[in-house]
Amino acid sequence: MESAADQISDKHQPKWEGKACAEVAGCKAEQVWPLLEDFFGLNKWFPTLTTCLPVEGVSGQPGCTRYCAGFKTHANSGDVIMNWTKQKLLSIDPDELTFSYSIIDGNVGFNSYVSTVKVLPTEEGCSIEWRYEVEPVEGWTLGDLDSFIGSGLQVMAKRMEAALKADVVLEDEATLEVPVCQHTNPQC
Repeated sequence: MESAADQISDKHQPKWEGKACAEVAGCKAEQVWPLLEDFFGLNKWFPTLTTCLPVEGVSGQPGCTRYCAGFKTHANSGDVIMNWTKQKLLSIDPDELTFSYSIIDGNVGFNSYVSTVKVLPTEEGCSIEWRYEVEPVEGWTLGDLDSFIGSGLQVMAKRMEAALKADVVLEDEATLEVPVCQHTNPQC
C-alpha cells in the first residue's frame, strides 16, 4: 500500500522541459523578429493553426491574450476535435529579440505551460530557439511534445524564410538591388 507521501510525490512529477531550434537560412535576426513579435499573427506561420485571434490587449504588449485553434496533435490525429488554447504574453524584449508566453486555458492538457522564444543571429542568418516547460501531459510523452514543437518550428522557419525571400525579391525588382536574403542550408 502506498503511503500518503508516495501518492503526493506521484502527483508532483517534475515539469517537462524542452528546447527546439530552427535555422532561418540567409535571413537576419532583425528580419525574422517582426514576424514573431506579431503575437496575434501566429497562424501565418505555425502549421495546421487555422485561427489566431486577439482576445485582450494590444499585440506585442505584455498581458495581451490570443486564442489559437485548429492545430492538430498526435493525441487526436484521427479524431475530429478542434484543438484550442488561450495564450498570454508574459514578457517581450525587442532589444534581445525574445518573448515569453503561457497557455492559460485550452483543451489539449498543457497545464502550467510556459515558453520562451528567442531569435539568435548566426553566421549564416539566424535561428529561432523555442524553450518550454509544462506539467506532464496525459496521453503524451516528452518525446511527443518535443516532436510536436520541433516539427512545428521547422515549418515556421521555412515559411518565414520563404516569405522574407519573396519580399526581398519584390523589393529587388522594384529597386534593382541585390537581395538581402540568400538561401543557404546550414543546420541549427
